[in-house]
Amino acid sequence: MRGLVSRENMLLRSIVRELKEMRDGIGSTSKRSAESKLRLSRTKSHIAPDVLATTFEFIQQGQWANLPQELLFDIIQRVEESETSWPDRAVVVFCASVCKSWRSITKEIVKTPEQCGRITFPISLKQPGPRDSPIQCFIRRNKESSTYLLYFGLVPSENDNNKLLLAAKRIRRATGTDFIISLATDDFSRASNKYVGKLRSNFLGTKFTIYDSQPPHDAAIQQNCQSSRRFHSKQVSPRVPACSYLVSTVSYELNVLCTRGPRRMHCVMNSIPVSAIQEGGNAPTPTSFPQIFDEPFSPSPAAKEKVPVPDLNSASLSEPLISTQVSTEQLELKNKAPRWHEQLQCWCLNFKGRVSVASVKNFQLVAAVDPSHNVSAEEQDKVILQFGKIGKDIFTMDYRYPLSTFQAFAICLSSFDTKPACE
Repeated sequence: MRGLVSRENMLLRSIVRELKEMRDGIGSTSKRSAESKLRLSRTKSHIAPDVLATTFEFIQQGQWANLPQELLFDIIQRVEESETSWPDRAVVVFCASVCKSWRSITKEIVKTPEQCGRITFPISLKQPGPRDSPIQCFIRRNKESSTYLLYFGLVPSENDNNKLLLAAKRIRRATGTDFIISLATDDFSRASNKYVGKLRSNFLGTKFTIYDSQPPHDAAIQQNCQSSRRFHSKQVSPRVPACSYLVSTVSYELNVLCTRGPRRMHCVMNSIPVSAIQEGGNAPTPTSFPQIFDEPFSPSPAAKEKVPVPDLNSASLSEPLISTQVSTEQLELKNKAPRWHEQLQCWCLNFKGRVSVASVKNFQLVAAVDPSHNVSAEEQDKVILQFGKIGKDIFTMDYRYPLSTFQAFAICLSSFDTKPACE
């Protein structure tokens, strides 16, 4: 028995070593070739795309592909439990890249952020965060390029190897502003499979609408997308997102009297019922991207010449809007009221050390519920999302259940837009 356990441990160490070599690029020539192909289909966020099942069928199945299912499950489970933080958690992603059987078991073992508090695959960015402790991130703003990069972690690291989660680019229009949200830092086209959603403001910057590239739950993906495609996928690109789903609205109160004080904001989560924060309640949790993202895109050169791809970022295109409003009452969020500090002569909130610079952009969101909803006082006082400044162009973002990374990031982006009528 001891010999069997020893052999399993040796096998585990061998696999982890090979997977880390693939990650670090110091494997054999065949490994480097496979890794090169992997980078082509991987987003700049370095979280493996949720298309591995089709993208990596061309990778030759090596010596680990035919392991017994029980042993394979035990090996991947040990890897998942040992590699809990980035960049070491990339090994778990590589486990899903070996072959179909490895991917299937890895997806079975890896839990959602709500269950384990960790982000692994891109779909994790669309799933609710943990209930107990928040996921802590930070946003880096670049005013010159009008981009906003969301990283996983407490603060920027010294060696600048932070884990990128999402990127956004601000695009000004005549009637308002758009923030295009992507998995990559250099691809903000809605024709790309890296596109995940957008935030759109009105002219005054007082109302924002959050659109998702997919519905918040899997059941509606095929039905809604098939009935409301803006273009036939073969006419443009099989990777073009089929439709936009309205998942939330963010409103800022007008400051008509120009009184001093923080901004007042109100969020309506169209896709999340208020029952999600009640005892035993659950928030919608997608488990995969729409099938349209899983189709490999390799058109022939002739097809590229004959079928021009229109500019999908143009505001002139009419896009079908699908509301994801839940049948029951929607969850509403409001900013937590600050207190006036007489000695400092300013409005203050307890950010628990995560915010260090006073800014009108700083806020905390809590649930705005009616007494009839039977939500405990503890749940009502719980900060669901907090955002604040810690340095020049550096902001922290901490969120928890029932918000996802994407939803939290989009809400925080609304704070960056100019709001002269609210201040």
